[in-house]
This record gives sequence, structure tokens and C-alpha cells, in this order.
Amino acid sequence: MRPGAGKAGPLPMPARQPSSLSMRLGLTVSLMGAGLVLLLATLAYLALTHELGKLARESLDNKLTQIQHSLTSDLKTADITARPHSLLDLVMGHDNLHLRILAADPQAPPLLDIGSQPLESLPAALNGADSPAFLDWTDSRGRPLLSASRLLPLGSGEQVRVVLSLDRQNDQALLSAYLRSTVIILPLLLLLIGIGAWWLVQRGLLPLQQFSRVAAQITTQDLTHRLSQDNLPRELAELAHSINFMLHRLDGGVQQLAQFSDDLAHELRSPISNLMGKAQVTLSRERPPEQYKQVLESSIEELERVTRIVSDMLFLAQVSHPASQVSFQPVALEEEARRVMELFALSAEEKHQTLNLSGSGWVHGDRLMIQRAISNLLSNAIRHGPQQASISLQVEELAAGVALTVSNSGAGIAQAHLPHLFERFYRVDSSRSRAEGGTGLGLAIVRSIMNLHQGQTDVSSQTDGLTEFRLVFRRRPLTGS
Repeated sequence: MRPGAGKAGPLPMPARQPSSLSMRLGLTVSLMGAGLVLLLATLAYLALTHELGKLARESLDNKLTQIQHSLTSDLKTADITARPHSLLDLVMGHDNLHLRILAADPQAPPLLDIGSQPLESLPAALNGADSPAFLDWTDSRGRPLLSASRLLPLGSGEQVRVVLSLDRQNDQALLSAYLRSTVIILPLLLLLIGIGAWWLVQRGLLPLQQFSRVAAQITTQDLTHRLSQDNLPRELAELAHSINFMLHRLDGGVQQLAQFSDDLAHELRSPISNLMGKAQVTLSRERPPEQYKQVLESSIEELERVTRIVSDMLFLAQVSHPASQVSFQPVALEEEARRVMELFALSAEEKHQTLNLSGSGWVHGDRLMIQRAISNLLSNAIRHGPQQASISLQVEELAAGVALTVSNSGAGIAQAHLPHLFERFYRVDSSRSRAEGGTGLGLAIVRSIMNLHQGQTDVSSQTDGLTEFRLVFRRRPLTGS
């Protein structure tokens, strides 16, 4: 059974559900579209107003030029009133124009006042000496007017003030019609923008629904589901790749943990069963004190084996944890190897084995952990090496770092076993290893220590030849956590 197989209760939902992402994006796009449409409508209104005003000024300016030409053709003040035919021809054809010619004396009545709709009075600004070139104003009946006032000379040398006014009711009606049509069309346009934005957002967020479906199917019992990366946008494809890679690592970790749990249960079952069996048999009837003593001594051996397994497991958990607090420092690899050799000198002498050390090199790491890795390799070499064998420890400088090689002659290890030697509880000869007190965790501890030091472990073996275990430390100094 996989760890964590128990069903956990559903996660509590928040008391207040936030708005959905599609609604947020839809509203954002709609508001942006509405703002853009309003801005464009406002700019169009301002541009239309500017162009209509520009055309009105150009029209008045052209008419004033024509009127000036007529006034300078030998006309006098009296002729303006008596013979205004040329001026009438310029104005009467336009229903929106009004012409008023004033004498030099502002108190005198107008010399000429013609137009389709007469003006009651003119603003005082148009009669001044410094009157503006153009003036927008509204008469008493509410008509919008644009007037131009100029002092023009007559053919006789006299001067008159010419005030030409343009009725801009048509322009105002055009602007009003534009505003009405905009007010009518704008809500429909905003509605279309909102519907389009919602459709685009829903279509763009369809891959997230796939993410949600896959996430809902993932459990600790089944981590095989993966996200399809076909036809995904680049950002979502990268996210899907990252999630798939995360699921792959989680699946590998859970599988490894499940295998470790199974192996651990198997390893602990034997000593515990032995302890229970011995205790039950011993207590089944009265026995001499010597037999009780023998059973207790045998039980102590089994308990020591359990203790070693538990101790190695705790060490593996400590070393394998990503947040392990380890302080790295320069370590002379040959010095640590020499210390370990001194500890195992007696064991080697019992089998008439010789230990040799050569080479030197500095690495960055934790001194005690490096000693633990070397001692595990050396103890294996002594345990599995034949009588009177020569075991060598060689430190050498490599291009990529520094290596420590532990080699011994003997029966060798079959090639089929080499890829699995550093797995937890893996044994080439299970019965022999248990009889010699091995826990099956020694090489797994070595690999975990080297992983913590960002190094690597290698093994090579020849049948009835040389077996070599190598620890390779990176040359670049490592920084402790």
C-alpha cells in the first residue's frame, strides 16, 4: 500500500467566493474597449467641431475678400446704399449669410444690412477698433453665429466697417445628429465589445479547464496524469511543462518512498519475527538460567541490528533532506582516508589484509560525512575481500575535481548488479550480508552524502578481478547552507 493512501477530507471552501478569472478579464477588456470607444467618439466630435469651424472661417474669409474687391471698384459711401447690386449678388445666394456695412461714425445707421434673416444687434466687440478677426456668438433668438469684422477702404478713400455673419445652425444640427447617433449606437457597440471580450476570454482560458481536470484526478495513489502541451500558448505551454515535470518528480518520490517503506518493513520483519519467536519458544516452558541467558544474548544481536537499521535510516533522512544544515570547509581527503584506515586496521589484520593509501587532494565538504562515506566503502571492501587481499585507497586530481577510489580484488560483482548497488536495502548476496551484520543501507548512505556534496559515485567490477568504488568531488568550492 502506498504511503498516504488514507483519504483526506475535502479542503474547506472560502466563506466568500472571489470573482472568476474569466469575469475579471472580461470586465477588464470590456472596460478598456468601452474607454477606447468613448475616447474615439470624443476625439471624433472634437475633430468634427474643429473642421466645421475651420470651414466656416474659410468661407467668411473668402466672402470678405470678394466684398473687398467690390468695395474698391470706385464706390463711395452713398453708392453703397444707392447701388448695392454687386454686394447683393455676393450675399443673397446664401441663406446663412448676413452682411452689414457701417459708416465710420458708429452712431450712424447701417449703410447696408442684407441677409435672409436680419440681425437685431451686433456684439459691441465687433464695432471696436481692435475687433477680433472672428467671433462666435449667439443672438437673442439662440442662433449660433460666426462673425468677421474688418475696416475696408472704398474707391474714394473712405473707410467702412464690414461685418459678415454666418449662421451656423446647420453645423450645430450636424453635431447634434452626430451626438444622437453616438448615444444610440454606443450602448450596442459596448454590448458587442462585452460579448466579444467574454468569448475571447472563455476561449483563451479553455486550457485552464484542462489543468483543473487533471489536478482533480491527481491523488497520492495515482500521479500518472499529465497535461497535454499541444496547441497551447507559449506561456501556458511552459506552465504545463513545469507542472508535468513537478508531477514526474513527485511520482518518482512517492514511488521511491513506497519502495523504501516496503523494503524497510521487510528488513525489520525478520529481526522482529526472530525476537518474537525466540521469546515465545523460551517462555513456552521452564528452562535453565543458562538458556535464558543465551536467548537474551541472541536477542541483543537482533536488537543491535534493528538499532543499526534505524540509525542508518535517520542518517539517510538527515542527509537526503534539502534543508540539511551542513557547514562545508576545506578537507584534506588523504588525511580523512588515513583516519578511517586506522579505525579499520584491526579488522583488516584479522583477515590478513593490507591497506594502502596514495595521492592527496583537497575538497570542500563536511569532514564527518566524508569520513562516513569512506568508512562505508572501506568496511565493504574488507568484508567482501578475500583473505590476504590488498585494499588500496587512492586520491587523485581530475580535471573536474578530486576523486577517491577504494579498490580490492576478489570474486567481483556481476554487471547486472552494478546499477542497483547504491539503492536502499539492495544486496548482491542477501543471506551472506545479513549474516555479516549488513543493513543494506551503507552504499545508499554514500550516495546521499555525495549528492549533498554535489558529487557523484561510480563503481566498476570485473569477475574474479578488481572492484573499484569511486567518489568524485567537484573542484569548485561549495557554499554551506
